[in-house]
Amino acid sequence: MAWFRKEKKPREPRRERLEIPTDTWEKCEACGHTDIRAAFMRNLNVCPNCDYHRRLRAWDYAQALMDKDTIVEVGTELRSTDPLGFPEYPARLKRALANASEGDAILTVTGFMEGLPLGIGIMDFAFMGGSMGSVVGEKIARLGQRSLEKKHALVIISASGGARMQEGVLSLMQMAKSASVLSQLAERRIPYISVLTNPTTGGVSASFAMLGDAIVAEPGAVIGFAGPRVIKQTLGQDLPEGFQTAEFLLDHGMVDQVVHRKQLRETLSRLLRHMTGRPAAAAYTQEA
Repeated sequence: MAWFRKEKKPREPRRERLEIPTDTWEKCEACGHTDIRAAFMRNLNVCPNCDYHRRLRAWDYAQALMDKDTIVEVGTELRSTDPLGFPEYPARLKRALANASEGDAILTVTGFMEGLPLGIGIMDFAFMGGSMGSVVGEKIARLGQRSLEKKHALVIISASGGARMQEGVLSLMQMAKSASVLSQLAERRIPYISVLTNPTTGGVSASFAMLGDAIVAEPGAVIGFAGPRVIKQTLGQDLPEGFQTAEFLLDHGMVDQVVHRKQLRETLSRLLRHMTGRPAAAAYTQEA
């Protein structure tokens, strides 16, 4: 009889298919370690397995360094144009704006770092490889001018493939423009710290990236003007192991310190307080 036993009903196939979003998992470019994206971001986009410093977006960098609710973006009205009529440049700018969600290759903000007022420029490699065009140079110049007026320290975090070829000589002129305002900061004894991330090359490394009162770099960052292949062909000989890395430049006196991303906020704050004669962060907070 049916009520003495459980009737077996055929199982209906499950029609709903659960799909994991494509951006849930990320893979380390250095060691191949795969983890959820949230795990990477909790570690400031540093691989928890091999400690490789992956690229960090400009806004994420700003939020990691600056005091909460103090960040104010400046220079938002500046946008790149096509002054030389370079083929397909407007289309590339449009794609970069859509993909990077940034106005250009640098984010300029003001705010506080452990109670210390300053301006920070953060380059974003996601926008056309962090290339330096007219807008990048103008944003740096305006941020530097603000530091001159307010007597606030300046920090620039570089991540760039160099000058933007689509703007020709106008892009190269930004090297002189940025260097000029930085020289005025030096004359007024207003601190400027340069932070080099992976990669910092070309016209950026030949201008404002190497003009800091203190120059710090992230571990493993590639830093140089020309690429190692070009240098090898020019010299006609093999290059030393680790050539153009942050550690190599530290050993040869081009960089003052190699700083892990987790210690960068503390290091910058300590350097700026030393340069400006401010007390230590805890004491300064109590005094304020």
